[in-house]
Amino acid sequence: QVQLVESGGGLVQPGGSLRLSCTASGLTLNSYTMGWFRQAPEKERVFVAAITWSNGNIYYQDSVKGRITISRDNAKNTMHLQMNRLKPEDTAVYYCAASPSRSIRRESYDYWGQGTQVTVSS
Repeated sequence: QVQLVESGGGLVQPGGSLRLSCTASGLTLNSYTMGWFRQAPEKERVFVAAITWSNGNIYYQDSVKGRITISRDNAKNTMHLQMNRLKPEDTAVYYCAASPSRSIRRESYDYWGQGTQVTVSS
């Protein structure tokens, strides 16, 4: 059974930082691209960043480049999303997902975590 479990969300002030984590089980990560998506209230779920586990190729949404870093810990089957200089518009539920293809399209992702709330507010 595939499980993706996110952690690390919370409330942070504008300009602050958060580190999200996603621990995967039940799948062979070398066969997947692991991604982060986010969904703000009353908006669609959109791509944030992804990493192809087998070769480490990384993809970012243009609006987060320079502020967000995706990384992986092979030994722990865990992916991280380091978010710096956070803005109120980063407020959303952040989801971890797994795709068998090297894609940033939401429709390509077969497995999803339950999401973790990130709120950026003073």
